[in-house]
Amino acid sequence: MSVLPETMRAVEISAPGGPEVLIPVTRPVPAPGPGQVVIRVAYAGVNRPDALQRAGSYAPPPGASDLPGLEAAGEVVAVGEGVGWPSVGTQVCALLPGGGYAEYVATPAAHCLPVPAGMGLNEAACLPETFFTVWSNVFMRGGLKAGERFLVHGGSSGIGTTAIQLARAFGARVFVTAGSEEKCAACLELGAERAINYREEDFVEVMGKAGGADLILDMVGGEYIPRNVKAMAEDGRLVQIAFLQGPKAALNFALVMVKRLTITGSTLRPQSDLAKARIAAELRAQVWPLLDAGRIGPVMDSEYPLDAAAEAHARMESSGHIGKIVLKVG
Repeated sequence: MSVLPETMRAVEISAPGGPEVLIPVTRPVPAPGPGQVVIRVAYAGVNRPDALQRAGSYAPPPGASDLPGLEAAGEVVAVGEGVGWPSVGTQVCALLPGGGYAEYVATPAAHCLPVPAGMGLNEAACLPETFFTVWSNVFMRGGLKAGERFLVHGGSSGIGTTAIQLARAFGARVFVTAGSEEKCAACLELGAERAINYREEDFVEVMGKAGGADLILDMVGGEYIPRNVKAMAEDGRLVQIAFLQGPKAALNFALVMVKRLTITGSTLRPQSDLAKARIAAELRAQVWPLLDAGRIGPVMDSEYPLDAAAEAHARMESSGHIGKIVLKVG
């Protein structure tokens, strides 16, 4: 085991609020518990849940670091009792319970994945949060199959760009919504069959003409919920993963019954370590070969130094980004 320094640079949430509440601090370096590793962070991904935590509406689970940051890539520098892989010196990317906005972070070893062949650590840091989320919701929970019509809301987001590529790789027909021609063009380039500019077109009408959506991945919520039900094909499934417009809506359940629809959803962070380990195992077996072969990959928007985390959050919340934003830490 490497000898670790006692302290590290980090960015903490000084109080609930806007991006300006993210401030540089010095914190103790974490030690690995049983089944855990400590990673020297090279890059950390920036995600919507980080902003929700910063705003005070997404508390860390019990025992997790209070620092934001749910994914990172870097080198393993310490391992806890019972860890077989990864070993000290291995470069990994990892899903984190929190704490990614720091020079060192502890996480379960079973939530680590190898850096794909030929991929830089900045790109690898973009993978865990979105790939765990998309795989578990679109394929494990939503049961997407080849040939099905799949509608992704927010197609140019980190989640959206990942969902487009994975769905196409497994043979689905992909439809997306996005808020500008530039974003729509980016989605088409990634393999979407149809990109719907929601400022100019009604996705309910477009999907109706296409035969209805067999599966919808939604992070908008609010007024989109009843519209999703209208846009779905018979026996369709709706998977809800976030609520940019809020979690409440008036819904006619008669339509759910007539169409035999399934409405489900999940959040990733509160799930058990075992559940996340199972997702990691499926990703390593079924998705990592696609990454190693270069058939799919992360779409990167921008990179900021750790101390500029507030600027990175402002960029994300402007909704002007396409793909992922990362923090350069090491």
